[in-house]
Amino acid sequence: MSPFKRSGYWKDVSPTGMVAEFRMVWKEAGNNRWRIAALSAACTFGVFYLMSTQEGKAPHLPPKVTYISVLKAHRTDAEILAENVANQTNKEAWLREQARRDKDVRELYKTIGRVSGMDVDKIAREADAEDAAREKAERAKIEETLRRGGIANPKLAPDPAVQ
Repeated sequence: MSPFKRSGYWKDVSPTGMVAEFRMVWKEAGNNRWRIAALSAACTFGVFYLMSTQEGKAPHLPPKVTYISVLKAHRTDAEILAENVANQTNKEAWLREQARRDKDVRELYKTIGRVSGMDVDKIAREADAEDAAREKAERAKIEETLRRGGIANPKLAPDPAVQ
């Protein structure tokens, strides 16, 4: 096979035909041919100028991660246990304080409700019933998920309401 034989796309391309067609279009343009040529050149220049001013950047390098550890590197098991117990004690104290504040807010709202003439005891019973129903539905959903996950007896998982 000759390397100069035209095949595929190039078999339909003729440089002599291309030049002849350009001459024909150039002559048909008449007196406006230079204006059309200048406008075409300006458009081409404008597009290439805009492309050349665009910034192209490579993807960012991954960030350099510096690990900061606030724990001593060689703690003993007793130190870790003591720290965990202290943290748990602080957490429980914070939860007790939060529960006390929540109770104070509920009592404040009940007082406002009584002064407004509402039956706050009925509202509280309804809210408690809704909460119990929601918790039961969540528990049933968890048990179903455990069953589908292959746990034979999901009742073995601790019930948060009992704790």
